[in-house]
Amino acid sequence: MLRRSVFQAVRVSRLNPAYRASSPVRQTSAAVSVLARTYSSPSPVRDYEAQLRGMLDQAARNVEAGVRAPESDDKSLRLIMVAKPGAGKGTLSSRLVKKYNLNFISTGDVLRHEIQAGSELGKAVEKIVAGGGLVPDALMVELVRKELDRHVGESWILDGFPRTLKQGRMLNDVLTSEGRPLNLVVNLNVPDSIILARIKARWVHLPSGRVYNDDFNPPKNPGVDDETGEPLSKRPDDTPEVFTKRLRSYYEATAPLLEMYATEYPDCLYSLTGNTSDEIWPQLMEVVAPLHERAGGYAAEADKHVRDEADDLRDTTEVNVGDKTAHIQ
Repeated sequence: MLRRSVFQAVRVSRLNPAYRASSPVRQTSAAVSVLARTYSSPSPVRDYEAQLRGMLDQAARNVEAGVRAPESDDKSLRLIMVAKPGAGKGTLSSRLVKKYNLNFISTGDVLRHEIQAGSELGKAVEKIVAGGGLVPDALMVELVRKELDRHVGESWILDGFPRTLKQGRMLNDVLTSEGRPLNLVVNLNVPDSIILARIKARWVHLPSGRVYNDDFNPPKNPGVDDETGEPLSKRPDDTPEVFTKRLRSYYEATAPLLEMYATEYPDCLYSLTGNTSDEIWPQLMEVVAPLHERAGGYAAEADKHVRDEADDLRDTTEVNVGDKTAHIQ
């Protein structure tokens, strides 16, 4: 059973249907009010943490009141993971793909498949990408819907979409109308200090894309690539300044999205907290396992694909499509 604590898998759901007034989640509401009053100009981090506590508390009350996500006869797993940039979503997604028979569907896959198919949607996207424009939400939702049509009755993780409240509502409308609404929304809550430390410790061999980390995957010889002996570099956007801006954007865009799920999908929303993917993984398994017990095959090359597509250390508003970059809201 999940621990009902704000910074663990705190959602009250089908795993823990009994919600009591004495729950630690319920007790956080007073603390949130005090926190909000204490800081006249709260930092984005503190403000977001307070919002998260409030949303989880509201979700628990909604579950108690009998609010449930839309039902479906389709028992497959339909999952999105919401995560700060650098929270380890790529690592955790690849582990899920490895353990279960899941389809990993990314915005990059969606765009590339449709362009390669030469469909009318693909031609529209190709024109936008070639001109350096922004892919409209309505077009992006239609592309995602068409991709998911290829996986009816199968379990999947959708990566990189939705990112905003508007996108979330549009996607929910489409999936619900087709009888396959989301049935699991997982928020990865990793402290900002940990994310910024990861950025400082990350080095890349730019020609190959091989990534090293001083803390858990260091090069055999400091500063050089294991295979070529060539020098390692920092990606231009791997700086605390860049990631601080991305985190602010995340708070602004994601808090309303999570609030929607807490209101309309309260029995499907979980928030998992830890400093590392190894800490979060057991919590994630406790959430996923009851919904999807089908162990499936696994191809080794899928691991790199998932990690590349879900690499949230990169700017996830930009998706590589051939030699062009697609821009997503």
